[in-house]
Amino acid sequence: MADRMRHEQASPAVQKRVQDSFDLQGLMSHLGAWINHIGPGRVHIVLPARPAVTQQHGYIHAGAVSAVADSAGGCAALTLFDEESEVLTVEYEINLLAPAADDHLEAIGTVLKPGRTLTVCRLEANGLQTDGVRELVANGQQALIRVNRTAG
Repeated sequence: MADRMRHEQASPAVQKRVQDSFDLQGLMSHLGAWINHIGPGRVHIVLPARPAVTQQHGYIHAGAVSAVADSAGGCAALTLFDEESEVLTVEYEINLLAPAADDHLEAIGTVLKPGRTLTVCRLEANGLQTDGVRELVANGQQALIRVNRTAG
């Protein structure tokens, strides 16, 4: 099932709702991140390496890594809820496993346990080189709460 989930696409309506929600996140726009996969319970977000997202040693900053991973998990949870629902992060823990010294970062959020109120997601961030080499640079877990969409 995990392999099927890795490649399955969400419906066009769900993809649009998740993309619209993502587009409202000013931080993701500021970082230069974009979504490159939306599937049921799984979202991939790409962050290109550039000076504006690095720390003093030239690696992608841990804050940027964790922000993109957090967003990937939130978007993954959103794929499983109805259009009247939104999600907010309750908590997350991220383990930084290696410096993100790659051409770009791909954060993947995967729903582990959906719930009516709380949903738990696995977070991972992989550094990717242009030659296709992939390295796990961070992993973690997140809890999200489902909330009703606010009028706006």
